[in-house]
Amino acid sequence: MEWFTDTDYWLGRLVFQRGLAVLYLVAFLSSVHQYRALIGERGLLPVPRFLAATTFRRTPSVFHLHYSDRFFAVVAWTGVALSAALAAGAADRVPLWAAMAMWAVLWVLYLSIVNVGQTWYAFMWESLLLEAGFLAVFLGNERTAPPVLVLFLLRWLLFRLEFGAGLIKLRGDSCWRDLTCLYHHHETQPMPGPLSRFFHHLPGPLHRVEVAGNHVAQLLAPVLLFAPQPVASVAAGFVVVTQLWLVASGNFAWLNWLAVLLALSAVDGGRAADVLPLPEPPALAAPPGWYQGLVIAVTALVAVLSYWPVRNMLSRHQVMNSSFNAFHLVNTYGAFGSVSRIRLEVVIEGTDEPAITADTRWKEYGFRGKPGDVRRRPPQVAPYHLRLDWLLWFAALSPTYARTWFGPLLGKLLDNDPAVLKLLRDNPFPTAPPTHLRARLYHYRFTSRRERRATGAWWQRGLVAEYVPPVTRAD
Repeated sequence: MEWFTDTDYWLGRLVFQRGLAVLYLVAFLSSVHQYRALIGERGLLPVPRFLAATTFRRTPSVFHLHYSDRFFAVVAWTGVALSAALAAGAADRVPLWAAMAMWAVLWVLYLSIVNVGQTWYAFMWESLLLEAGFLAVFLGNERTAPPVLVLFLLRWLLFRLEFGAGLIKLRGDSCWRDLTCLYHHHETQPMPGPLSRFFHHLPGPLHRVEVAGNHVAQLLAPVLLFAPQPVASVAAGFVVVTQLWLVASGNFAWLNWLAVLLALSAVDGGRAADVLPLPEPPALAAPPGWYQGLVIAVTALVAVLSYWPVRNMLSRHQVMNSSFNAFHLVNTYGAFGSVSRIRLEVVIEGTDEPAITADTRWKEYGFRGKPGDVRRRPPQVAPYHLRLDWLLWFAALSPTYARTWFGPLLGKLLDNDPAVLKLLRDNPFPTAPPTHLRARLYHYRFTSRRERRATGAWWQRGLVAEYVPPVTRAD
């Protein structure tokens, strides 16, 4: 079956699998460091309470068998260790079936976490990682030539990621159609990075070029991924460049890096070797019959499951970032169908004074990623994922996004809960918990060049409204 494999893509497969393992590693480490405060037994949204209200069929997870914080730690650290092994090339040192088993275990472990993670794991890059991780199970290893069908499925995944995002923009906010969205986006995006202020202050015409380039990357390049080579490789290269632009201009966890890996898997290594000093391909054996049968079956499964995302993309009522099954396979994607014109931030403050007066001194909690202190430069966080910081951005848009967890968060801060405090950059009450907390809503904007020189501040902010009035632990 010569049509089944293509040795020209061995390097693209290698880069994709090693890079994917690194992103799995980051995702598991993110869970290790944050689970106890967010979804642990005494977390803001405890897993045991969630499991009591759902079934294995709705949320398949090993935690239906048993949950404890210790068991979660075992699962997450196992994922860290296995990811590290795969990133180091362990799958290329074992038989094909063993390599597939390693990738399958990794997928099951992370699926188990995502399916009990509730709102903390309801991000598009969680589903994207699971879908890409599932396909990686069937990509083979260094002992077999890359299967053409799975390589095609990776392009189909990248197509849905980019094309879905492009469609939702054209159907959504008018600023995508008049090329003005990036007048606002770099400033109002969920988690700006160190260079976001620089990107925000680019000239207006260049912002319009950015938006036009985005439309090309999301509406034209994905179609050309299925064209003959070298057109497909050029289209993939354009996607890589635009994704790296997004990496430089903001923090979107591992989303952009995974898109880069998917695009690199579409690059024809044989043609690339004509212009780049690439290594010679290893001796690749023909795949065994049982493996060919599995790949064909998985391709048929993806084809059937593709009905739902295709129908969604064709619909006038297209939705973003939805999974149509409990295993997060063949999802629909999209982002920023609307763009905020102003940046709102929830700022949490506390005091240790026994009573509130007009002279009460309030101290502000600092978070690791989201804007707070106006003199603090936005940090580089991605590909790491700060889930609480991200949810606070949504909470600023509407209290509805925070109705299940914001009250418990304030309660934990009033207790100086160690697990929650570990998610913060600094705690203004290190020796004793505060007596009162409040939350206020501020309008943030990047300082101009003149303001930056005069004040040293990265942001200017102004009070918009009270978000939560002063509360005590009794409240």
